[in-house]
Amino acid sequence: MRGSAREEALRTLYEADQRAGGTETEPPAPGGGRAGRIVRGVLAEREELDEALEAVSTNWRVDRMPPIDRALLRIGLWELRNDPTTSIGTVIDEAVELAKRYSTEQSGRFVNGVLATLASRERPSDAAGGTDAGG
Repeated sequence: MRGSAREEALRTLYEADQRAGGTETEPPAPGGGRAGRIVRGVLAEREELDEALEAVSTNWRVDRMPPIDRALLRIGLWELRNDPTTSIGTVIDEAVELAKRYSTEQSGRFVNGVLATLASRERPSDAAGGTDAGG
């Protein structure tokens, strides 16, 4: 199930962020599979992901975001860029659900807004109503 892989990746990225202020390159690795691919991908592309996040998150620097939100946005953006078989709706919906479950009261709306804006930039044909593959 993809949702559980995202949750596992969230836990791993959050732990790495808390341990080393976000600079650790070798976090405790999940057991592989989809969660492992997400974690490795986010860590490998973190600088580029953070630049894109800061470009669309008005008044919020990545380092000032709640750590759960930061991890979810990195995961969501990485998926938008690297997993075209997962629909935009699935990426956003599951990130929002995890934000509501694990972060602040406002996090669901924040994560939704940032990922929706990024989706329109990363996958313009899908965001404009193109065909979505199931996720």
